[in-house]
Amino acid sequence: MKKSILIVIFFLSGCCFLRAQTRQTREEYIDRYKHIAVAHMERYGIPASITLAQGILESDCGNSRLSRSSNNHFGIKCKRDWTGNRVFHDDDARGECFRAYGSVEASYEDHARFLDAQPRYDSLFVYAADDYRSWARGLKAAGYATAPDYAQRLCRIIEEAQLYLLDRPQGETLYAARHHSRDEQAVEGFAAASSVVPVAAASEERIDPDDFRVTINAYMGYNIYVTNGVNYVVAKEGDTFESLSEIFCISPGNLRRFNDLRGKAQPVRGEQIYIDRKRKRWEGNARQHIVSAGETVASVAQSYALREKSLRKLNRLAAGAALRTGQTLRIR
Repeated sequence: MKKSILIVIFFLSGCCFLRAQTRQTREEYIDRYKHIAVAHMERYGIPASITLAQGILESDCGNSRLSRSSNNHFGIKCKRDWTGNRVFHDDDARGECFRAYGSVEASYEDHARFLDAQPRYDSLFVYAADDYRSWARGLKAAGYATAPDYAQRLCRIIEEAQLYLLDRPQGETLYAARHHSRDEQAVEGFAAASSVVPVAAASEERIDPDDFRVTINAYMGYNIYVTNGVNYVVAKEGDTFESLSEIFCISPGNLRRFNDLRGKAQPVRGEQIYIDRKRKRWEGNARQHIVSAGETVASVAQSYALREKSLRKLNRLAAGAALRTGQTLRIR
């Protein structure tokens, strides 16, 4: 009898353990927290889609170690003014201090207040609450995250999950109707919900990285952008390093060196031209880059604002070495 009881207890304990280890899906995460995101949009003006997309991305749908250990769903670090609970977690450096909360709801509330109170995010609030693209670009430009494709990631999540529906009047109802209709294939009232055309073409739309450049300054008719802490401009038709040198007071030779070019090379329209010296290592969270078809050492170095020589050294690549699609490159 005792043996049977022990077996039952062990079985039930095992079931509880397995249940505790089950990953939360994106859909479950959205259903659980979308009402908070909508409430914060109405109170603070932050798009509900942005709040949820950040929560999904930063916490891995609530499955990350940081979110499980401290309810921190937005990766917010302690900062000097933080007086609450803390937890230490490896991020850009080992053992960094992150804020810890008593509940996920408290994390969401602190995220809204964090954006609302920090002066560097003031420019975001000029955008409408349904302009998620501008918010995504602005968060990246203001330094919320260091990943070069942070804005693209947020927009991809929003469009794949149709979170932009939550930014509209009666968004929760519209979102529920759209997703219930998609799951059930036929629901009364679907025609009314589906008559609303999405702002973006959902996941079918390919995101152009150029759409996510954010101007940090403007000078003499050129927008100034930044990657990895290095300023750059986008070359216009007819630009030369000689003409750019006059505008930015940098010698043509230095401009070529900043961009790993030699001889009489000239910029091509649409090319990003660095006006500061590129860095030896990527300063963001990512540690590796997966090579896509057609990429070269020069193009990867340019996209991350890394010196080509440093990128080769990090990966022990000889000069002129070709890259393979799918190859992993260290960037820090």
